[in-house]
Amino acid sequence: ALAVTHPAAGNIGGGGFMVIRFPDGTTTAIDFREKAPMASHPDMWLDDSGEYSRTMHHNSHMAVGVPGTVAGFWKAHRLYGSGGWKRLVSPAVELAGDGFNITERLAGGLRRLVEGRGAAYEGTVAYFSANGSPLNPGHRLVQSDLSRTLERIANKGRDGFYKGETARLLTAEMKREGGIITAEDLSLYRAKERTPMKGTYRGYEIISMPPPSSGGIALIEMLNILEGYDLRKMGHNSADYIHLVTEAKKLAFADRDTFVTDLDTRKLPVETLISKEYAAKMRARIDPKRAGRFPRSTLEIGNDTVYLCTADSQGNMVSFINSIYYGFGSGLVVPGTGI
Repeated sequence: ALAVTHPAAGNIGGGGFMVIRFPDGTTTAIDFREKAPMASHPDMWLDDSGEYSRTMHHNSHMAVGVPGTVAGFWKAHRLYGSGGWKRLVSPAVELAGDGFNITERLAGGLRRLVEGRGAAYEGTVAYFSANGSPLNPGHRLVQSDLSRTLERIANKGRDGFYKGETARLLTAEMKREGGIITAEDLSLYRAKERTPMKGTYRGYEIISMPPPSSGGIALIEMLNILEGYDLRKMGHNSADYIHLVTEAKKLAFADRDTFVTDLDTRKLPVETLISKEYAAKMRARIDPKRAGRFPRSTLEIGNDTVYLCTADSQGNMVSFINSIYYGFGSGLVVPGTGI
């Protein structure tokens, strides 16, 4: 449903992570982050002069990763879901086909898209405008292409996205505009089940996502550092409180940028980074009266991501995040798909 109503971030053209806790206390994680196409290479975002091109990296067909969201939903449902897949997906099919009245916020986002980054793509302008004119708040947005895409997913599951018509349309757009995602990239994509990252904070157990997500490592490292302070005594959001939380985050994010990558390609010092002993060393670097100059992140952080947390009557709990990195991702809508 979020793929229909929140295209800036709920889009099925991206990927994400899911952490699951079962009633008996056991846990698991599903990794469905986007993958690099097989034709990726170290120079793929260099322009003709050999210089790094931010446009190629973020706003081109070369910027697109192999989407993982549908595979992640499918794997989670196959392993642990209840209810029929088609019954669960069908309401989103109807929502896209019947349409909904867009809010002022969504209208503003779509206006900035079609007048900004998305203006370079005919498919984007055609899909999210009225003959090139921005959509106004209250406009009924009917997404027939997306409805058909979701219907294929409802009827065929994972193969409704990674094979067949949707895959054909996606790869045709890549080939037409110089992208490198192929039919083989799509057919070979697999979501992975992983072991969650675990830690403790003042007697509470922390359950979070392992790499390639940086969330679990960073969260546990930050809390380990903060465990050495009496935050309650300082008062929530007092100057001292905010200072220490900020410094702990800076240290953890410096480590995040330095170490965290895909476990399938590189061994990480995970146990060190989430240990209490390492946190004590990091804590010693914090000056309680002065902001530290720790290595700054060079990452550009997107500001549009969907996060939800839910539980059922049996005590199953799911924490889920889905992202296309920037609002509306690369700005590209694949013609004929609504993605």
